[in-house]
Amino acid sequence: MSATTTRTAAAGPSGSRVVIFDTTLRDGEQSPGASMNLDEKIKIALLLEEMGVDVIEAGFPIASNGDFEAVREIAKLVKGSAVCGLSRAGRMDIDRAWEAVQHAARPRIHTFISTSPLHMKWKLQMEPEQVHQAVIDSVTHARNLCPDVEWSCEDGSRTEHDFLCRTVESAIKAGARTINVPDTVGYAVPEEFAALIRMLFERVPNIDKAVISVHCHNDLGLAVANSLAAIGAGARQVECTVNGLGERAGNASMEEIVMALKTRHDVLPYATGVKTELITRASRLVSAITGFVVQPNKAIVGANAFAHESGIHQDGMLKHAGTYEIMTPESVGLTKSSLVMGKHSGRHAFKMKLKELGFDLGDNAVNDTFRRFKDLADRKKDVYDEDIVALVDDEVVRGHDRVRFVSLQVIAGSKGPQSAELELDIDGERHAAKTTGNGPVDATFNAIKQMVPHAARLQLYQVHAVTEGTDAQAEVTVRLDESGKSVNGQGSDPDTLVASARAYIHALNKLLTKRAKTAPAAMSA
Repeated sequence: MSATTTRTAAAGPSGSRVVIFDTTLRDGEQSPGASMNLDEKIKIALLLEEMGVDVIEAGFPIASNGDFEAVREIAKLVKGSAVCGLSRAGRMDIDRAWEAVQHAARPRIHTFISTSPLHMKWKLQMEPEQVHQAVIDSVTHARNLCPDVEWSCEDGSRTEHDFLCRTVESAIKAGARTINVPDTVGYAVPEEFAALIRMLFERVPNIDKAVISVHCHNDLGLAVANSLAAIGAGARQVECTVNGLGERAGNASMEEIVMALKTRHDVLPYATGVKTELITRASRLVSAITGFVVQPNKAIVGANAFAHESGIHQDGMLKHAGTYEIMTPESVGLTKSSLVMGKHSGRHAFKMKLKELGFDLGDNAVNDTFRRFKDLADRKKDVYDEDIVALVDDEVVRGHDRVRFVSLQVIAGSKGPQSAELELDIDGERHAAKTTGNGPVDATFNAIKQMVPHAARLQLYQVHAVTEGTDAQAEVTVRLDESGKSVNGQGSDPDTLVASARAYIHALNKLLTKRAKTAPAAMSA
């Protein structure tokens, strides 16, 4: 089998190129409520490819038929990035991963097993010698199938050093081209984690034959700091996610790592291949699809990341932007809000605005979004770029929904009962319901339940304004839980109640999709 090449860094501390391994579609999707359908995963994968991400971990093929299908389709479509499938150490997992990625221009199998005493005893119930042999067997089998194999020592940051060195050496000898050291539970601190990476370079004799990678979780808020410390110690691949999405407190944030390396090149003399101008677009797409709203004070992509309210700060900014901004908004793809669009704007101007904002939609999506834009312009005095982005996001995430919003009329006020009259399109048929509730939102949600019966429990209801003013669009996030299956939904509209209905329906559609999936196998972090 001929070897394939990926956009890879030089092994060891001497190379300055850092490989960006994005696991938004695999580890990011493990966030409760962040499940994505096939079309949504493909949209994200294609944008990651356009950004210049080196490796896209598209999923865990053996976890479910849906995961397998997503990895396989992404492998067929993506040409510029390596496409990776995760597998445990068993032959069935590895075979399934290869079946999914084999058609990729640059396929990769990523296999793992736990190596810490705690995990080996309680999770695997295996002796260290058994684990060591499993490392050799799994990497050997994967390497016989795929020229590019990555091996991970799950819970590596809590693994005994002697055993870690032994397994890493054996994995490289068996054919692994990338060795990933995860801080699976976010336990490490930067100096300690950097020392661990340096120790591997000092003690593993064949370490120069592989790229050393790190995968840090954010349980103590140190995922990015640990990743950067590891790069300084010689790691040349970083596993991360858009918006820091991931299990528990999330993963290392891709945008923070990339911009830290770009902004502080004086002390971190390393480079990535990521086109940073697409960062905001990627952040918005992932947020819209998953329903996970980015916190306003989130670094790089938060709504307040480039906002200045303090008088002292504003004065400094007016004199020189560098006084309080260490990077430009344009460097991450953030364009200044403008009021050039309105109810008299035509379709051509609207398409040009979409292109300016970084969106490339098909004709049907453009037509649907343009219709909603005209409706919005009739109801809202000033249409900002953020309003258009919210409309596009709302349209993008609803590609193949079984349940669609049609109309809503609500009677609200201090004298109850409050009522809602709602029309939905369900599997192509029009349905209507009129219900009451403890407030207009409750009445609206009751109407949805009447037409689409379900036992899901509302876990989260959150509203924020897209722009300023009393006529601002509301963006609503809803989280539903049914039998332990949690999903998030998002919706936007100048009317908060309509946005609430859209968000609930979005979550419900995702829940209907999730019902059809088989329960996923245990995954690594």
